[in-house]
Amino acid sequence: MTYVIALPCVDITDKACVEECPVDCIYEGERMLYIHPDECIDCGACEPACPVEAIYFEDDLPEEFEHFTAVNAEFSAGLGSPGGSAKVRTAQRDHPLVAALPKKPV
Repeated sequence: MTYVIALPCVDITDKACVEECPVDCIYEGERMLYIHPDECIDCGACEPACPVEAIYFEDDLPEEFEHFTAVNAEFSAGLGSPGGSAKVRTAQRDHPLVAALPKKPV
């Protein structure tokens, strides 16, 4: 099991969760943050730091966000296992599902 970042994060990317993550497993796409499931240690430090409540333990994902488990995993697969997001910075891409979403008004 792992934590998952879901739809409420799109076009927000506050990054408070990144600062709380002790293993640096939260990666930045162009429009959303993603948790690398192979690097997440399930500590939960990121969840309360999220101002838009976009982070869920995988088993607790609301039904409408369940597909974000695959979204996070597929985005991370494209990165490999770099061993921390500080080594990657912004990925300059998003998962195709996220990239296709209409932009949220600012």
